[in-house]
Amino acid sequence: MKPIQESVGKKPLLGWMIFLATLVVVFLLGLLASSIMERRAESVFAYTPQVKYDQWEPRNEVWGQNFPREFQSYYQTADTTFRSKYDGSAMIDMLEVDPRLVVLWAGYGFSKDYNQGRGHYYAVKDIQNTLRTGGPKNEKDGPMPATCWTCKSPDVPRLMNEIGVAEFYKGKWAGKGSEIVNPIGCADCHDAKTMNLRVTRPALIEAFERQGKDINKATHQEMRSLVCAQCHVEYYFNKKRVEGVPYLTFPWDKGMTVEAAEEYYDEMDFKDWTHKLSRAPMLKAQHPGYEIYLKGIHADRGVSCADCHMPYKSEGGQKFTDHHIQSPLNNVANSCQVCHRQETDKLIKNVFTRQDQIIGNRDKLEELLVRAHVEAKKAWDLGATETEMKPVLQLIRHAQWRWDYAAASHGGSFHAPTEIGRIIATGIVRAQDARIDLARIFAKYGFNQEVAYPDIATKAKAQKFIGLDIEKLKKEKEGFKKNLLPEWREKAKKRESTYQVKL
Repeated sequence: MKPIQESVGKKPLLGWMIFLATLVVVFLLGLLASSIMERRAESVFAYTPQVKYDQWEPRNEVWGQNFPREFQSYYQTADTTFRSKYDGSAMIDMLEVDPRLVVLWAGYGFSKDYNQGRGHYYAVKDIQNTLRTGGPKNEKDGPMPATCWTCKSPDVPRLMNEIGVAEFYKGKWAGKGSEIVNPIGCADCHDAKTMNLRVTRPALIEAFERQGKDINKATHQEMRSLVCAQCHVEYYFNKKRVEGVPYLTFPWDKGMTVEAAEEYYDEMDFKDWTHKLSRAPMLKAQHPGYEIYLKGIHADRGVSCADCHMPYKSEGGQKFTDHHIQSPLNNVANSCQVCHRQETDKLIKNVFTRQDQIIGNRDKLEELLVRAHVEAKKAWDLGATETEMKPVLQLIRHAQWRWDYAAASHGGSFHAPTEIGRIIATGIVRAQDARIDLARIFAKYGFNQEVAYPDIATKAKAQKFIGLDIEKLKKEKEGFKKNLLPEWREKAKKRESTYQVKL
């Protein structure tokens, strides 16, 4: 074999080709090294603290100075344009969509007003605007306890730290109105020094402790769901833990199924309200999203809430968690298609198919429950005794608890369709059993007619049927917005002017 020098000497073109190829390789390596150095410099710049603040800093804008990408993506939750077949980020009057809900919640605040929740950006505004919080004239007035603020703002852990947890829960909702002003954000889920995920609401920590678990031993992946579980869960106000204080508590002591929570409530003889028509001692499910998620295939595969609702994204060479918390259906490429290789249209169709199947049966259960409540009222009118009605009312309580648990577990028909289908099926059985018992009571008292189904074709008709004076409630709310709400804002401005970090 001839030496390469001899080959090059005899073939100068080969030498030039080797020389040019070497130049190209060196140039490309230089670009790669430059890109790496640029990205490292960008990373250092992007996460070099611009301001210092403590753990209880409630203003997202302050945290955002150090983490601009996360902050900017988070504030996209202000966008309410996306709407899927059933949910989305748009404001939807659910009582207008389904007036039967008014009858199911007769005697409870949700019969007054129930809008689908918008993005986290609106958490404070929406609770101020809803008719359920009434139209308080002063800070000691209004129908709702202060506990209702618990999941609405990073001002909550700040205030709990200042005055204590039980003291925070004490009093009326209006009493904390001037303190709770910043929407859900950074301090709700992150440690200020390390930016590690942390639980800031004591109810979740306490629920783990009662189950013999240490939440501090949760993995990072588990925390990507547990920070959501601080609020997206079933809960109730326990007035026995601290005398007279509606202390926020999760009913997980017997387990995290719909039956376990039902048994927990039944043993303590707890009720959220007495139904205005049937007089049944009712339970109101809040939003057991975490409990239902645990029953689904995604949880079984180790997929967290954040994996789908806050997927990773890249920008400027930086990978970070997208804080635009939203439906995965509005971000299929970064959420679903990271694992699933099907086309977008097919994935969305699969979701809608599951939702259609579940909601069809859920609607049937709603109809049965409306009939049960109306028929129970007729039984009382006929002179039925409490002894006769007690088993009937228990069946109605349990049937509606299952309906509400399924309906309030936002996204449940996708998160765990098999479990939701099972829950609704057992609710239908109980609702039918209640109506059969009522038919026997009717026969005993000589009533052999069918009880007419009420005309509740619209929200207005349904609210009139249960005796709600909506115009009075609206007038009271407008008075609150005109008088007390401006006072809250002025107090909040004065307080924030004393903060160490200025904006």
